[in-house]
Amino acid sequence: MLCKLSMAPLAFSFFFILITFFSSSSEAGSVGINYGRVANDLPTPAKVVELLKAQGLNRVKLYDTDATVLTAFANSGIKVVVAMPNELLANAAADQSFTDAWVQANISTYYPATQIEAIAVGNEVFVDPNNTTKFLVPAMKNVHASLTKYNLDKNIKISSPIALSALQNSFPASSGSFKTELVEPVIKPMLDLLRQTGSYLMVNAYPFFAYAANSDKISLDYALFKENPGVVDSGNGLKYTNLFDAQIDAVFAAMSALKYDDVKIAVSETGWPSAGDSNEIGASPDNAASYNGNLVKRVLSGSGTPLKQNESLDVFLFALFNENQKTGPTSERNYGLFYPTEKKVYDIPLTAEEIKEAPPSGVGKSQVPVSGEVSTTTSKGQTWCVASGGSSEKKLQNALNYACGEGGADCTPIQPGATCYNPNTLEAHASYAFNSYYQKKARASGTCDFGGTAYVVTQPPKYGNCEFPTGY
Repeated sequence: MLCKLSMAPLAFSFFFILITFFSSSSEAGSVGINYGRVANDLPTPAKVVELLKAQGLNRVKLYDTDATVLTAFANSGIKVVVAMPNELLANAAADQSFTDAWVQANISTYYPATQIEAIAVGNEVFVDPNNTTKFLVPAMKNVHASLTKYNLDKNIKISSPIALSALQNSFPASSGSFKTELVEPVIKPMLDLLRQTGSYLMVNAYPFFAYAANSDKISLDYALFKENPGVVDSGNGLKYTNLFDAQIDAVFAAMSALKYDDVKIAVSETGWPSAGDSNEIGASPDNAASYNGNLVKRVLSGSGTPLKQNESLDVFLFALFNENQKTGPTSERNYGLFYPTEKKVYDIPLTAEEIKEAPPSGVGKSQVPVSGEVSTTTSKGQTWCVASGGSSEKKLQNALNYACGEGGADCTPIQPGATCYNPNTLEAHASYAFNSYYQKKARASGTCDFGGTAYVVTQPPKYGNCEFPTGY
């Protein structure tokens, strides 16, 4: 199959459809980002505000109420979610005078110049080793009472991020249920409060964890929002094309089982690490770029989940920076979209405008990390980029056209009579072109994606007698 070097008609048609699609999405969800600071090499909060503005991000979530940070966000036009740390929950639950003072010092002092839109009371409290679960709902009630006292309750919501480990069952999604021991003491009282105050449940959802633990059962394409056969829920017959939607719908199902269908969900954390330990299967820059990039497109499209098709989602990506002082496995220090130098770990669209302007193949500009920017030690073995055999012919052809045309790949060897023309298949030709582009870009992160039609391999590809280059 000859590589079609003339790509203009297909590209224009795809581009026009993409623009129309995103322009017509009036009820699109929003994309924000988590700004963690467990590091000793981060830019100043003032520089962070400028970085977020430059990226078109207008929502940020914090893990505390640091004075310097909240001051930096004043008059920035960026909405801020702040947090009351778990260690304060016992005091907050015991006495409203504590939350009165806390709200005055940490909210009233900065609002409305700093557009605080919500308070996360605790974080993943149910898995807190200090057993703070019993304090959660009383603390939330007192924080809300304090907001009401100072006339802030209409504009500032309260919630508390839960981990998916709060679920007893999550597969299939329709069988979603909360752990029995949590339902009466905390889940139902919390959902009651959220309903009464017009708030929403914050959920931290990480398909990466599920994939890394079950890579023999879960398709990577399914986890990364790439083209795949999908999974049909045996309970309700709904088809899921990605793991993220299935996880969120498991929470919706768990809430529905308790008769809280009317309470909305916001995804307070989700992300994919760009590096990890040897047992952290799937942690890589390409996979992180695919997951976060495709998630942004999915959120900004305005579509809901299969169970809640008409409800768009607000999502906060985790995280803004790689944080070098976080403990635990290597992945914990490599969730950032940016290095502390403010250079991108990989380039993904973060706004609807960027999605419209992206090339037809979905390829973005990649950043080559300089020494020391990746918070891990990895081998420097050779890698190649090949086409995914599971991609549709149309997507693969569009991506091949881009690589051989605007992408600047060397496609001469796959022309008729040339050394790599045989085998004359779309997959073989696309693999050669993709790899040529990937090697020309110095194998930089994000340069082997092509709209989800390509992936990186660590062994030399074999297509007939064709030899794939490893560098230019």
